[in-house]
Amino acid sequence: MTLYSPLLLAVGLLITAALAWAAVVSARRRTATLAAAGVAVPGGRRAYLGAGLTIAGVAVLAVATAGPAAMVPVPRTAGTVILAIDVSNSMNANDVAPTRLAGAQRAARAFVAAQPDSVDIGVVAFERGALTTARPDADHSVALKAIDRLKVAGGTSLGAAITASLTAITGKQVAVGRDGDVPDIGYWPSATIVIFSDGQNQGGDLERAATVAQKANVHIHTVGVGTAAGATVRVDGYHLQTSLDEDTLTLIARTTGGAYHPASDTARLDGIADTIDLRLTVSDEPLPLAGALIGLALALLTAGAALTVLRSGRVI
Repeated sequence: MTLYSPLLLAVGLLITAALAWAAVVSARRRTATLAAAGVAVPGGRRAYLGAGLTIAGVAVLAVATAGPAAMVPVPRTAGTVILAIDVSNSMNANDVAPTRLAGAQRAARAFVAAQPDSVDIGVVAFERGALTTARPDADHSVALKAIDRLKVAGGTSLGAAITASLTAITGKQVAVGRDGDVPDIGYWPSATIVIFSDGQNQGGDLERAATVAQKANVHIHTVGVGTAAGATVRVDGYHLQTSLDEDTLTLIARTTGGAYHPASDTARLDGIADTIDLRLTVSDEPLPLAGALIGLALALLTAGAALTVLRSGRVI
């Protein structure tokens, strides 16, 4: 238990001690006076129960005024979330109305709106490369503005999306080399990456990037934006057929301990925020006890006063 003001507790306990001393002195004088007058003195502990309850009430009130609080473990959603959003040319396909990118933006905005202030949210836009457009921040309006600015351009590199997201999480450049080694970026159990993509990967070492995230205990949830039937997009004068690659997105999620979430139409995209479970952390938070103690003190004072009145009436 913690106290907001230990000084008030000390003062309150001194007052309580003074009242107890005064009650004892008063009881002794009363006993002596009654004995001198030849009046029988009521015996037993019940004779002093009213005064005892009153003094106990004052003592409890003294503790309450000191602002006591108990530290209790409270689970809550907290940590860092990076929204990695695919802005490659294939995201201009209209098999998700009006386009895959517009649908992903809408789902990402809904996701941000559903998160508490305890979650820092950042945004990474990726195609063949990746760029952190909003660093993780508790001010979610920054992430929303970054999402609104996204435009379609280039190819797709899911590996670059993961490494850029890890860079945003750690605050240090994360690079996956070609020598076979997996860099150690530390342990980040409160961080999560959510990738919105059609899964059309065209470059980058995806498998090694996912392994880096797995080693750092960063879970990756993937949201598949598009349909298996796909659609045709126009790129540099050419018409290209593009479809959702669920296998790649599922592999990323499973490798890192996350989950794959299909979102092939507008309705499913709108509800994607409810299907992604972020990790709970447990933190000790103060639970004020003053209210309960004041209630107990009032009960003791009332009982003490009532018993004192009843006892005084019988004596008279």
